Amino acid sequence: MEKKLKFREDGTFVIVQFSDMEFIDEEDQDPETPLLDAVTKETMERIISLEQPDLVVFDGDLTASARSKDPLRSLRSAVAVAEEKQVLWAAVFGNHDAEGSLPRKAMHEEQLLHPYCVAKGDPPGVSGAGNFVLTIEDQTGKPAASLFFLDSGDYAELDAVGGYDWIRRDQIDWYVSQSRQLAEQNGGAPLPALAFFHIPLPEYAEVWKMKVCEGHCYEYISSPRINSGLFAAMLEMGDVMGTFVGHDHANDFCGMLHGIRLCYGRSTRYVSYEDDMRKDKFPTGARVIRLKAGERQFETWIRQNDGLVAEQPVHEPEF
Repeated sequence: MEKKLKFREDGTFVIVQFSDMEFIDEEDQDPETPLLDAVTKETMERIISLEQPDLVVFDGDLTASARSKDPLRSLRSAVAVAEEKQVLWAAVFGNHDAEGSLPRKAMHEEQLLHPYCVAKGDPPGVSGAGNFVLTIEDQTGKPAASLFFLDSGDYAELDAVGGYDWIRRDQIDWYVSQSRQLAEQNGGAPLPALAFFHIPLPEYAEVWKMKVCEGHCYEYISSPRINSGLFAAMLEMGDVMGTFVGHDHANDFCGMLHGIRLCYGRSTRYVSYEDDMRKDKFPTGARVIRLKAGERQFETWIRQNDGLVAEQPVHEPEF
C-alpha cells in the first residue's frame, strides 16, 4: 500500500484534526467510560464520512492513560476509526498519554506499526517522542507542502518552574534544519508548512488578547511558563503558515500573529471540566484544514459532532 501524501487532482488536501479523545480501555470501572468512548467514536466516524480527509491528525491526549488499565489497548481504540476507514493518519502525544504505565516512546513505536499510519521514527538525539516531518506531493511528485509534528511533552521537570513542559531547544534546532533542507530542495523558497503539537505556545495568550480571533476561549490558556522560542524560529524560517494544538478543551479559536495563524482544534470527547462533563459549552467535534497546492494559505473550519459546521464568533482585541 502506497502511503505517500498527495494533493488531489483539484489541488486540494484536507486534514481532520481530532484532539483530546482520552480513550480508556473497556476494563475501566467507571460506568460512564464505555458511553463516552462510543460517543467519541461516533463523532469521529461522522466527521470522517462528511469531510473525506486525506489525512487525520490525532493531536494529543489520545488516551487518559492514568485511568486506563491497558493504555496500549486504549491507544489502539483511539486510532481504530482511521484504520477501519482506511484513512492515512499520524499522531502527536499529550500530557495525559504518558501518565500511565506506557511511556510515550512506546506509544510512538506502537503507532508506527499500524498499516495506515504515516508517522516516522524519531530523529536521533532529539528530545521527546514523535518528532517528524511529512511532505505532501503535487501532481508531478514534487513536495508542495510540509507538515511538522512536535512532541510538546507533559509536565515541567524543573520544580522551580512547574506547570506544563515546553518544546526543547534541540527540537527547535531539528525543525530549523528540516525547514532549511526543504527550502533548499524548493529552489531556496520556504516550503508552505503547518505544525502540530498538543500544548499551546505562550503566543496563544498574546494573540487572543492583542488580535482579532475567531472562536471561543472559555478557559485559561495552559501554555508552558517558559517560552523556548519555537514561534520565533518559525517566523525566521518563513515556512509555517499555521500551528494546531489541543489541550484546553473549552478553547477552539484561531488568530493571526505576525503572519502565522495560531489555532486550537475542537475537543473531540468533551469540552468542560465542570461538575458534569456532559454539559459542554459547545458541541464536540474536530477542526478541518484545507490546503491548496502552490498557495501559501489555508482554509479551516470546525465540524461539530452533529455534522454541522460551527459558527465561530469574532473576538475583538482586549488591548
